Amino acid sequence: IWRHLYANMQAAQTPMSKLRFVTPDKESSMSTMWQQEEFKHICSRELLMEKAADIEKTIAVKEHERERYDFDPAMFYENRFWNRRPDGIVINKNHRTLYILEFKRSSDRNKDFLRVKEDEANEQHRSIIEALRAAAPEWTFEQINFVAGRRGAVVEDDFYNKLYISTKEP
Repeated sequence: IWRHLYANMQAAQTPMSKLRFVTPDKESSMSTMWQQEEFKHICSRELLMEKAADIEKTIAVKEHERERYDFDPAMFYENRFWNRRPDGIVINKNHRTLYILEFKRSSDRNKDFLRVKEDEANEQHRSIIEALRAAAPEWTFEQINFVAGRRGAVVEDDFYNKLYISTKEP
């Protein structure tokens, strides 16, 4: 569903659009993205890691990560940050805006599925957003989450609003 949605957002762009969909065919790690020239224009890899290091330390180490953390805590935080993989990235260089797009699936039996998955997605990429804001304050960084139920259910108003936001020019 996500790749189809992402392709349709790209197709909805007007010829004059300044939005660039950076990860069109697959997720890319932060490390891979920051090797691309357009990301280096936002801020240096070193500055971003400096800002991310303190933020990563505030995020709990999960049980399945404990062994890597115990081996080398500093390297663990650095690797965890650079291995983060947003589902999509959209950049508007003219307006200095970067959007992180995230797609989540959830059981649509629970009436709170949208809020729960929104919170989960925001926490998943919190270190990216906060580090980018600290490293490049002249840019705007936003996260747009799309949540669908296992059977494809969406909260229609929320879905269309986010779809509009992700394809409009600021």
